[in-house]
Amino acid sequence: MALRIDPQLTPHKLRARLERVFELSAGKLLRIEKAWRPRRGTPVFTVRGRYTSRGWTEWTQGFQCGSALLQFEATADERFLELGRRNTVEKMAPHVSHMGVHDHGFNNISTYGNLLRLMLEERIPFDPREKEFYELALKLSGGVQAARWARTSDGGGYIYSFNGPHSLFVDTMRSLRSLAVAFRLGHRFMAEQDHEVSLLGRLVDHALATARYNIFYGTGADLYDVRGRTAHESLFNPLNGRYRCPSSQQGYSPFSTWTRGLAWAICGFAEQLQFLATLDNRGLPSARRPAVLQAMEKAACATADFYLQNTCRDGIPMWDTGAPNLHRLGAFLDQPADPYNRWEPVDSSAAAIAAQGLLRLGNYLRGTRRRAAGTRYRQAGLTVSATLCAEPYLSMDPNHEGLLLHSVYHRPNGWDYVAPGQRVPNGESSMWGDYHLRELALLLLREACGESELTFFVGL
Repeated sequence: MALRIDPQLTPHKLRARLERVFELSAGKLLRIEKAWRPRRGTPVFTVRGRYTSRGWTEWTQGFQCGSALLQFEATADERFLELGRRNTVEKMAPHVSHMGVHDHGFNNISTYGNLLRLMLEERIPFDPREKEFYELALKLSGGVQAARWARTSDGGGYIYSFNGPHSLFVDTMRSLRSLAVAFRLGHRFMAEQDHEVSLLGRLVDHALATARYNIFYGTGADLYDVRGRTAHESLFNPLNGRYRCPSSQQGYSPFSTWTRGLAWAICGFAEQLQFLATLDNRGLPSARRPAVLQAMEKAACATADFYLQNTCRDGIPMWDTGAPNLHRLGAFLDQPADPYNRWEPVDSSAAAIAAQGLLRLGNYLRGTRRRAAGTRYRQAGLTVSATLCAEPYLSMDPNHEGLLLHSVYHRPNGWDYVAPGQRVPNGESSMWGDYHLRELALLLLREACGESELTFFVGL
């Protein structure tokens, strides 16, 4: 079996759960703000219910600052607007010019992007100088992200990961938002000798490279080729751009699927399809549009279907589909996930990201007259959301700083806390998991209230 989709769920039926998410979220955000000391770095994940840092890259600070902005939007509590705006101004500038990472869509769209969107939607007062400040930050962020570019031997290219020019991460599909927003704001990205580089062109080329090299379609690419299988990383020869092999930094192996990487693909492809659908032929030429949309839809649907087939009955996945002790769990896909099992951890953060992707893919397909397929993905997203917005995943303990329990960071490195008496990580939270639960809840709450769909490009 796989996910048992509830065909009767609606955002309105989930409204009480969604509001409860933000009721619990408020105290946790204030608790973190009071307890956290910036000299410790950026909060990444919890240990015994308290946020701690783990230096790898500073990719979670935007989620910390952006969570307060989502909280404000959901509740109209001005404390969180002030908190999110102040922390963005004081802490996020280094992320705008950060040349060394592929995380601009995480850090800067979650902060400057949310603030600009709130102003354009008239949820905060309009201030022309403040608006220009947000726009400038987003333009520069998109250009800096686009500059991190490696070419492939087939004439395309990709934004390379913090590992270097040989490395294409599936995660970066969601960071493409930084290029999309900068393009929508009319930014001109200039390279050597005043050569103008198309931000949209690089966005599309990166998405196509990810679809070609990080997503599998059951066509015999290797012995383990299963439709929808996702490689965390693709490796290239940096001298000539030739593809070499799949790899994984956080998954169990290059030939299994790390489920958070799978979720990044579902969500990233779905929201870029929504974005591209808003462009006219001047943005995406009509001669190229069908092939681009077809490739991205193929990747989105393959990864979504793989998720539905390889998650537990309630929509929560194990951390990797090839984790070495899954065989000890028996027919685990036929049952609700057990985060307290003895053998392998689940990853609720993957579920929060995937649920949003499933909803967006469903909405996109329904909007392009593929109602049956779209409804299936949409109801799947609602089903996963219902699971996440209740125990044992929603953290009811006011003393626990995390909002979404049973998130996993880096299983191969052993970074996640294992409590006494437990054999695998559970009961802890991550900054990206908490942010994406809030973003998922806000997406559904807006719909339940009859408002327009939440997208990163609303108002642009």
